[in-house]
Amino acid sequence: MGERRNYSDGYWWSKDGLRLHYRDYAGADDTPPVICFPGLTRNARDYAELAARLAPARRVLAVDFRGRGESAYAKDPMSYVPLTYLQDVEALLTELGIARFVAVGTSLGGLVTMLLAATDGAKLAGAVLNDVGPELEPGGLARIRTYVGKAVWHPTWMHAARAVAESNAGVYPGYDIEDWLRMAKRLYRVNSSGRIVLDYDMKIAEPFRVPGNETVLDMWPTIDAMQDKPVLIVRGERSDILSAATAEKMAARLPESELVTVAGVGHAPTLDEPEVVAAIERLLAKVA
Repeated sequence: MGERRNYSDGYWWSKDGLRLHYRDYAGADDTPPVICFPGLTRNARDYAELAARLAPARRVLAVDFRGRGESAYAKDPMSYVPLTYLQDVEALLTELGIARFVAVGTSLGGLVTMLLAATDGAKLAGAVLNDVGPELEPGGLARIRTYVGKAVWHPTWMHAARAVAESNAGVYPGYDIEDWLRMAKRLYRVNSSGRIVLDYDMKIAEPFRVPGNETVLDMWPTIDAMQDKPVLIVRGERSDILSAATAEKMAARLPESELVTVAGVGHAPTLDEPEVVAAIERLLAKVA
């Protein structure tokens, strides 16, 4: 289960003084890099397989948002909102001098991608929006609110894997124990007491529990801001966050888009599915 170390660790500072982390998978510098943004409770480890596929042909950066993974926890929990993550990403782009890039955003990471399109669209060369859109289903948001921010720990990795399986069986019905163990090692870390704990600040739940804070008002203009860009919309067939109707409406408004629905999967696809891998390659082929 050991992960091959094929990246270097990078750090940058937020405007409010947090030391934030990203994984840097080295790649060619003659094409725009791919920058990956994870979901609400997730971290850069989610993109290990994607980065392994794309690098070294392309440089890949996988970000830990504030309060996740190896990034510092915020002093003010109300900064755990998309507009602050947007500011953090803009600081990273400035720090690294990145003029153009392809964004890959899962769930919350997709919301940040959409905001980037609206505020700094010239830098966005293309985008993958993974199981997220300008309208989020209330039922899915309510489900997430039931577990986010609840501190749990496990004595062994197998205990953690079984807990992940119990809570996500409907999302990935085809998973076996090895898949659940792999997922657990992305969600959890070993703390100083030797306990296996969730790898994020429990306080990220505080603003998320306030209805409306998971996004900003009308997000459809952020979709319109990507009309001239190649966009891949990925949806899990069983998703309770991105409805089929919203995904189809997004595709209709984006002339350069492709919509891929992953059969039998909920929120969210892993981006390792064969049909998604092929679609990502098609998108990247359009980005010079």
